Amino acid sequence: MDDFIIDSLCRTERDNASDHRKALPQVINSILESMDDKQCFAHIGDEPIHFSTSIKKMIDKFREILFPGYFSGEKIDGANLVYNMGQAVSQLYDILSEQIVHVLRHDCLRYGQACLECENTGNQIALKTIKSIPKLRITLSKDIKSALKGDPAAKSHDEIIFSYPGLYAITVYRIAHILSNLNVPQLPRLMTEHAHSQTGIDIHPGAKIGEQFVIDHGTGIVVGETSVIGNNVRIYQNVTIGALSLPPDAGVKLRGAKRHPTIEDDVIIYSGATILGGKTNIGTKSVIGGNVWLTSSVPKETKVFIESPRLIYKYQEDSEQTNQEELNHEYQV
Repeated sequence: MDDFIIDSLCRTERDNASDHRKALPQVINSILESMDDKQCFAHIGDEPIHFSTSIKKMIDKFREILFPGYFSGEKIDGANLVYNMGQAVSQLYDILSEQIVHVLRHDCLRYGQACLECENTGNQIALKTIKSIPKLRITLSKDIKSALKGDPAAKSHDEIIFSYPGLYAITVYRIAHILSNLNVPQLPRLMTEHAHSQTGIDIHPGAKIGEQFVIDHGTGIVVGETSVIGNNVRIYQNVTIGALSLPPDAGVKLRGAKRHPTIEDDVIIYSGATILGGKTNIGTKSVIGGNVWLTSSVPKETKVFIESPRLIYKYQEDSEQTNQEELNHEYQV
């Protein structure tokens, strides 16, 4: 193509793009005018909202301390353990206290709450949370041991710590639950939603979950806010522990009410099971089979399964005969 024609086309395309940009100020004005519409939402003039990168950084630092040597950037041994741990804990305290103060101040200013002395309160909560780490490490060790004990595909504790999405989600949940119990707004939910985005496992930080909790595979699991789960419970993929169908104004009427099931000790829930309702109680040592739908309680030591479906087997020779009959009918042979 002639150089003159190419140059002409480029100039035309550039001018065309410029013409489109000239329309932007009018569009911007219309968006600004919509800010006055009280039906919509804006976050203007308030404390900035925290970013997921900060949440991830905080979770990574927690894991580095909860599992020393597993997620550190350098080899940890007797020569540098004290220094490394001291530095990691100090860094976590700074990140965590900043995040807590941030969310406290955000809610205080945005919603006109009584002064919480955000700086002092945030620092106290951060310190309390970090003080709980030794106990949290013991709880997580029980989760890991239970996972290895019940999963023949797992070759070692290390494999579970390094690679199991279920443990990642449980770890984040247990940290977020501590913060939730200390009345930290927003941050616990942001943490568990980050884990949700990474693993497909959605555990509300308000749920109460006992020791030796195992999530096998994990994708598609939902555990609602008011769920209560006992000790030594194992859950497989695509399990929902949720609420019954809610009315349109449920957010007002049912906030704080028990809406999700109670799962007692030593229960196994297989893939695809759905268990709903705040009054639904699954008794100790019960087994809930795959794809079961439950909205009522189950006594202890009970197995609940769906009746085996009627299966149809179609072999190759049957298919060939069927295809020939269809052709004969279509062409009236």
